[in-house]
Amino acid sequence: MNTVFQSVFNLFSNDMGIDLGTSTTLIYAKGKGIVLSEPSVVAIRGNTNKVLAVGNDAKKMLGRTPGDISAIRPLKDGVIADFEVVEIMLRHFITKIHNRRMFVSPRVIIAIPSGITAVERRAVEDSAIHAGAKEVYLIGEPMAAAVGAGLPVQDPAASMIVDIGGGTTEVAVISLVGSVYERTIRVAGDEMDEAIIEHIKRAYNVMVGERTAEDIKIKIGSAFPADKEEKIQVKGRDLVAGLPKTVSVSSEEIREALSEPVATIVEAVKATLDKTPPELSADLVDRGIILAGGGALLKGLDKLLIKETGLPTNIAEDPLTAVVRGAGKVLEELDFYKDALIHSEYRT
Repeated sequence: MNTVFQSVFNLFSNDMGIDLGTSTTLIYAKGKGIVLSEPSVVAIRGNTNKVLAVGNDAKKMLGRTPGDISAIRPLKDGVIADFEVVEIMLRHFITKIHNRRMFVSPRVIIAIPSGITAVERRAVEDSAIHAGAKEVYLIGEPMAAAVGAGLPVQDPAASMIVDIGGGTTEVAVISLVGSVYERTIRVAGDEMDEAIIEHIKRAYNVMVGERTAEDIKIKIGSAFPADKEEKIQVKGRDLVAGLPKTVSVSSEEIREALSEPVATIVEAVKATLDKTPPELSADLVDRGIILAGGGALLKGLDKLLIKETGLPTNIAEDPLTAVVRGAGKVLEELDFYKDALIHSEYRT
């Protein structure tokens, strides 16, 4: 390829870091920062398979579509549940970032759950290549989150990251740009939402949707008792009468509803600490635990972990974007972070 053509090609090829999340996809463009944050949702008309909307526009359709339109979340528990829809979604986002220019072939680095299988990993790679990437790098979400949170991952001392996303919670102890021990559980934000839906159904005989449950979690959800408890009005469908109904829900009962998924996350943290070598455990007494991901914003989770582990626990700055910021930083300094990358079939 001659030099002039190569320089022109590069103008159309912004390399990207991608946090391909169960709930949200975030993209970092090299030299620009975070350029996209949209729900991982695609709306498709069933009888024609025509794509009607992607991202924000598609999420508005969740639970509101006519019978022939499906609003699909193509990732489940951090992995691809619908290969073709993920490919459509990625191609849409890549094209959107490049202002609808189709002549685009970026290198991409994608953050993936550390616990996924080789088959699941290959599905992520294939989706990116078919969506237009020319080269794919993979990095574990815990490492990306740690880098994005500003942890000194290159040090010989230990750092601990707990990344709570939509589909998975990743817990890892990191030292010398590698995971000393990591644990993935498929309990995270989605399971919290489901727990809220089930509680309201059981306690009030009222059905609410995913968006309403997420809203309840954000407004009054908590993992630890607050100084002042709250109540909010929740609208749903009465399961007996089949009519719209409004009920008053308290923060105490939502905390109780969330207790099971929260306890599972706490146990994963404890299990990781139990597997950490004694020399590195000593580092964590001073460095503590860093929380990232949307689940880090659950009120009182840091206080609960302090109580349960005895370790200082802090929330990363802008925890929702920690993974994609980390992927972006690795993209900017590939040589420095090369040991953090996972082998990919589509990398030169």
